[in-house]
Amino acid sequence: MKAIRFHEFGGPEVLKLENVADPEPGNGEVLVRVRAAGINPVDTYIRSGTYAFKPELPHIPGFDGAGVIEGSGEGTGARVYFGGTSTGSAAELAVCDSDRLYPLPDNVSFTEGAAIAVPYGTAHRALFARAHAQPGETVLVHGASGGVGTAAVQLARAAGMTVIGTGGTAKGRELVAREG
Repeated sequence: MKAIRFHEFGGPEVLKLENVADPEPGNGEVLVRVRAAGINPVDTYIRSGTYAFKPELPHIPGFDGAGVIEGSGEGTGARVYFGGTSTGSAAELAVCDSDRLYPLPDNVSFTEGAAIAVPYGTAHRALFARAHAQPGETVLVHGASGGVGTAAVQLARAAGMTVIGTGGTAKGRELVAREG
């Protein structure tokens, strides 16, 4: 399969498209044919070597993605999105824990699905698991124009909260105003 990998930490120039062996899923894992991969800020921090987590090199980046389950067992052919892989999402195939796969509705594109897991999962945990936000409350979302911030605004509004959002640039504040 083709995969984007890096053999050393650094800027975008360390990323190389390479032919590598297809990954093999183990117990509790599923093989997904990746149709779209998400790139999050954490992926760039890992690639640059500035993040606390330093993967074994060479490394295929990417936590988020969307695609179709491969194989011959139950679920084969199902459209899914995922947040976390054991092999990286910047490849034609990714091995994912079965509990990190979620059904991707037909009305959501693979590209949209690849953008869900990290920002929306992070926002959901922050609002509901950590802050225990409730309908009718007012929440302040700093950085409401970023990926996680936009997700937090949308989730809070959908849950019946009043949202106040901030943005660090004029363009960011325009986005926050459009989101309501």
